[in-house]
Amino acid sequence: MSSYAVVDPHTGAQVSTYPMATDREVEEAVAAAATAHAAWADRSIAERAAVVRRIGELHVERSEELGGIIHREMGKALADAIGEVEFSGAIYAYYADNAERLLADKPIQDFDGEGSAWIRSQSVGTILGIMPWNFPYYQVARFAGPNLVLGNTILLKHASQCPESSAAIAAICAEAGVPSGVYANLYASFAQIADIIAAPSVRGVSLTGSERAGGAVAEIAGRNLKKVVLELGGSDPFILLSTDDLDATVDAAIFGRMDNVGQACNGAKRFIIVGDLYDAFLERFTEKMLALPTSAPLSSAGAAAGLAEQVDRAVAQGATLATAGEREGAFFPAGVLTGLTPDNAVYYEELFGPIAQVYRAADEDDAVRLANDTPFGLGSYVFGTDQEQALRVAARLDTGMVYINGVGLDSPELPFGGTKISGFGRELGSLGIEEFLNKKLIRSLT
Repeated sequence: MSSYAVVDPHTGAQVSTYPMATDREVEEAVAAAATAHAAWADRSIAERAAVVRRIGELHVERSEELGGIIHREMGKALADAIGEVEFSGAIYAYYADNAERLLADKPIQDFDGEGSAWIRSQSVGTILGIMPWNFPYYQVARFAGPNLVLGNTILLKHASQCPESSAAIAAICAEAGVPSGVYANLYASFAQIADIIAAPSVRGVSLTGSERAGGAVAEIAGRNLKKVVLELGGSDPFILLSTDDLDATVDAAIFGRMDNVGQACNGAKRFIIVGDLYDAFLERFTEKMLALPTSAPLSSAGAAAGLAEQVDRAVAQGATLATAGEREGAFFPAGVLTGLTPDNAVYYEELFGPIAQVYRAADEDDAVRLANDTPFGLGSYVFGTDQEQALRVAARLDTGMVYINGVGLDSPELPFGGTKISGFGRELGSLGIEEFLNKKLIRSLT
C-alpha cells in the first residue's frame, strides 16, 4: 500500500489518492497527542462535552455532503449513507449529554471502613483507533465520542479506502473546537501502526475489523502491555421459533441480512428455522431475496471476488445456491445457501455480503446448538411468539448481544461487542466510555 485511495466501487475508477504519512509525521502526531493530553484532560467535563456536542451537530448539518463522500468511497446507497451520518451525530450527542453522569464519582456502597471511598473516572492518555470501511462515520463516532468527553487524545487510522471521510471527520473536529493534537487523522502503514502502539504515551488500541487484523494488533499490543478493544467479525444467527405473521418475520430477516448490502459485522447471516416453519420460510425468504434489485455495490471488486470464491467453494463442497444472477464488478446479486453442513468449510466462515444461509432445526435445543456452533459470537436474533421461550433461548446463546423480535435496533445507549473470535470489550452506552479510563480508587479518612 503506497497511498490511501478513493476507488468508486460503482465504476471501479480511482477518484483520488492521499499520500501515506511519513515516519516523521507519525512521530510528530504521537508527540503532539501526548503534549495535548494534560490540557484537554484538565478541562471540565462540561467543556469537553460542549465540543463533542458540536461535532455531532456538524455531522447532522452536513449529512448530505458527508454521505456523498462514503457513497463514493465504499459504495453505500446515498440514503443509507446520510442515515449513518445522522446516527453518528446522535452518538456524539449521547456522550455529550450524559458525560457528567457517566463520569461522576461512584461511592463504594458496601465499604464499611473508617472514612469514605469512591471511584473517580479519569483519562489515561492517547488512544489509537483503527477503523474499518463498512461504516466510516459510525465506527469513528462510537470510538471518538466517549474518549473525547473522557479527556483522552486520539490518533485515528482509518481504512485505506476511506481517506476522504476520515479527513472530513478531522476537519469537523477542528471546527468544533477540538484543540490541536487532541485528534489526529493518520494515513499510516501497518509498520507505522506497530511503532505507534509501542510509543509509551499511547495507552490503548481500539480496532474494528477482521479477526486477522485483530490478532495482529493484539499481538503487538500484548508485547507492549497496552489494553485492546476488539470488535471483529460475526456470523450472527437469526432463530425463528414461532410466528403469527410469517411475512413480517421474513421482511425482518431480509432487512437483517441486507443492511449495508450485507456488509455488517452484526448482520443476520445464518437463519435457523425450527420445525414445520422451515419450508414456508425458505420459500418466501428466497423469493424476496432474489427479487431484490442489485442497486448498490459491495465495497470493492476485490470484496465481491472474495465473496464469490466463498460461495463457489460452498457449492463445490455440497451446498445449494439460489441466486438472482451473476456478479458484475463490485455488484453482487443476492443469494441463499442451503445444505451447509459442518464438513463444509464455509459453514464456519463469515459471508460479508448479500448471501444468506438457511438451516433447519428440529427443536429449540437443536436451534441453540446450531446457533452456537460457530467460532463467532457477536450478535444474535430470536423471533418467537412465546416470550418466556425467547428469553430462555437468549440466555443460552454464546454471543455478546441478543435482539428479540426485532432487527436494526442499535442505539447509542446500548453496548456493542462480542465473545469468542468476535472480539472483546464494549463500545457505546455506559460500558463504551469505561474501556479506556483509569478507575481510580480514592479513600479518605476525613
